[in-house]
Amino acid sequence: MTNAEERDLLGLAPVAPDASERYGDHPSQVVDFYGPRTGPRVTVLHGGFWRERYDRGHLTPFAAALARHGFAVELVEYRRVGGDGGWPASAEDVEAALEHLGGPPAALVGHSAGGHLALCAAARRERAADRVLAVAPVADLARAHDLGLSGGAVAELLGGQPNVRRLLAEADPMRLLPRVPVELLHGTEDADVPVELSRRYAGNWGARLHLLPGVGHYAPFHPDKPAFGVLLDMIRRG
Repeated sequence: MTNAEERDLLGLAPVAPDASERYGDHPSQVVDFYGPRTGPRVTVLHGGFWRERYDRGHLTPFAAALARHGFAVELVEYRRVGGDGGWPASAEDVEAALEHLGGPPAALVGHSAGGHLALCAAARRERAADRVLAVAPVADLARAHDLGLSGGAVAELLGGQPNVRRLLAEADPMRLLPRVPVELLHGTEDADVPVELSRRYAGNWGARLHLLPGVGHYAPFHPDKPAFGVLLDMIRRG
């Protein structure tokens, strides 16, 4: 399921932005804009287990699709592990990008590792957004580490195994009270980030969890999949 969804999403042709802006000096500190700036703002954080080899490119078709539905989309890049990122640099970049973009967007949408960063922003920043929508997020960092997701990606994020337990207190959304409303969307057949992590976060903080039966990790971001319509409706509800 997830492998087929991944191939489908990564097989889409990238879509060039309407404009781009830098929010810092590092090559990864950039925001791409899709659609008219006058629409409701949606800020998007991509996933990829925080690793340098996964950039925002695979979400450009999603950003363009949202723009066609009337949203002003801000697709944020950030420093990642292997490219001067990791903890706390990746989270600091998200905060710097939000600061650069001005007032809070209508929605901050994060996928997978980007969902983790969106949940961190919801706790670290008083007005990160009107709402945070975390899709298949790595919402429970300690559990993700115990499960060894993606070959130890959590330990990589936190700078190696000796740092894990010390840094979980500041990096794990399970320990960070959100300061804005949070909703979660997660496929029940997600093999990359098990739905268990979203269930644990929702139970811990009372966030609303929406399940996608029979769906894996990537479908909500493919404009031609039914799961995209579910995410679109969540964004529209404001």
